[in-house]
Amino acid sequence: MNNSVIADQFSLLSKLMDINGENSFRSKTYSIAAFNIERLDKQLEDIGNDQLSKMQGFGFSVVSKIEEILTTGKLKILDEYVQKTPSGVLEMLQIKGLGPKKIHVIWKEMGIQSIGELEYACIENRLSSFKGFGQKTQQKILETIRFYKQNLGHFLYAQIDEIFASVSNYLNKIFGEEKVLIAGDYRRQMPTIKELEFIIDEGCEAIKPKFQTAYPPELLEEREDSLLYKLSNGLRLRLYNNRTNIYKKQFLTSASDEFLEEFFLNENNNLFENEICNGEIDIFKNRGVPYIVPCLRESKSIIEKAKAGTLPELIRLNDIKGCIHNHSNWSDGINTIEELVNTLIEKKFEYLVISDHSKTAAYANGLSEERILKQHAYINELNKKYSSFKIFKSIECDILSDGSLDYLEDLLKTFDLVIASVHSNLYMDEEKAMMRLLKAIENPYTTILGHPTGRLLLSRKGYPINHKKIIDACAACHVVIEINANPHRLDMDWEWIDYAMNKNVLLSIDPDAHSIEGLDDIRFGVLAAQKGGLTPEFNLSSFSLNEFETFLIQQKSKR
Repeated sequence: MNNSVIADQFSLLSKLMDINGENSFRSKTYSIAAFNIERLDKQLEDIGNDQLSKMQGFGFSVVSKIEEILTTGKLKILDEYVQKTPSGVLEMLQIKGLGPKKIHVIWKEMGIQSIGELEYACIENRLSSFKGFGQKTQQKILETIRFYKQNLGHFLYAQIDEIFASVSNYLNKIFGEEKVLIAGDYRRQMPTIKELEFIIDEGCEAIKPKFQTAYPPELLEEREDSLLYKLSNGLRLRLYNNRTNIYKKQFLTSASDEFLEEFFLNENNNLFENEICNGEIDIFKNRGVPYIVPCLRESKSIIEKAKAGTLPELIRLNDIKGCIHNHSNWSDGINTIEELVNTLIEKKFEYLVISDHSKTAAYANGLSEERILKQHAYINELNKKYSSFKIFKSIECDILSDGSLDYLEDLLKTFDLVIASVHSNLYMDEEKAMMRLLKAIENPYTTILGHPTGRLLLSRKGYPINHKKIIDACAACHVVIEINANPHRLDMDWEWIDYAMNKNVLLSIDPDAHSIEGLDDIRFGVLAAQKGGLTPEFNLSSFSLNEFETFLIQQKSKR
């Protein structure tokens, strides 16, 4: 084992000790040892312990650990620190500019255990309230995380959406718009995407030369039917060439295996044989199936609905009338309530539900009972200024470890509605998670269950829950389930929307906005909701102002 490898182990040990909050004098000893080992002219295995212990910077503790590494190939104390440090915290060492001391604060004081959680905290303006984490530091961390994640090869739908137009326009320019079709997971509106896929009406021999530019993308894979490139931002771009018909290829690459298996039932290997096809609509017509949009091509049951004429009239962005679940600068939001109102009026919305954090969320400047009363008085004054727009008093109320809500009944009844969410002790088993959620759902003051699993896409799986039991409980207690539109969340997942509608449970597409820019995340919630087959009548934020007020009156009458 060479000196460089041994030095790396001492360096990592020093960092992990700092991350875990150990004595800085001890950790510095191992950091200095790593530095000294790197400077040695000879390999450690060629230097005797007696000679080594006489050298400056090599005390008994360091020498004994070097001997352990050379003898066993590993260091027991390092393994122990690795074991007790969450893998997501370890990964933070890969983020440039984040030293062990800062990571210690992020983990131990902020309760953040993964890069994804850290990214989300930066977006929500959570770091700036901690010493050593100002606005500039927070923005720099966010930029570095995004650069790091780009190179991992998986992207949120929203990240792909930002660059889709430029990629599509480039392909249209070099091949001709009539020869380029979008396909794959982006077209299916999947929450996360590994590859951006297009069909090109050209052969590979014609496609490759057009990518041999001064700064060509990296060619990762060449198949008979496709080329896979890696762009400079880390995105994988797959280009299918034309071997039969571009519309047939587009259809085959824009649906799940389950959907395709049912769609082509009994056709065996004779797919599209001698079939005239001038577009995907022809493919459906030739099999007597009404056209199904790509985002719904997931299960065989949707084909049955199409044949029965019961395909849902999917919700659209302009169906959203109100903006529910928003944070202002009263807690961890950036903008004032009035700034949010003025922006929403410009966007033709009818109402705003302001839902700042509750008191237990101290990291987010959660509202004390006294501050809540002041905010309510402020909202009353603001509402006098607007004739056709209304601000509703809400709170994103923490669901505590025992399932109770963060405030007593006397205060909960002062809100127009309560969004109950889990923000603490997220790493729990299903039994604990279900206890907390079910108790919160049964609380008569809970109006909406916020982001039910607490997941962060590509970062945190979320706590395990029995979705059917949660939805059934919401049906029994007349509780709405949120579809959190933040592209990092999209929680509740689209796969459970149909079950919720069958149980007559309302859902609510909410931006969980922490800034004016965050209001636009509603679009991603709509795309996710479309994938689950959501219709406007089942979406609370599609209610008009009058309908929403009537809904709240009915909710209060059921307490």
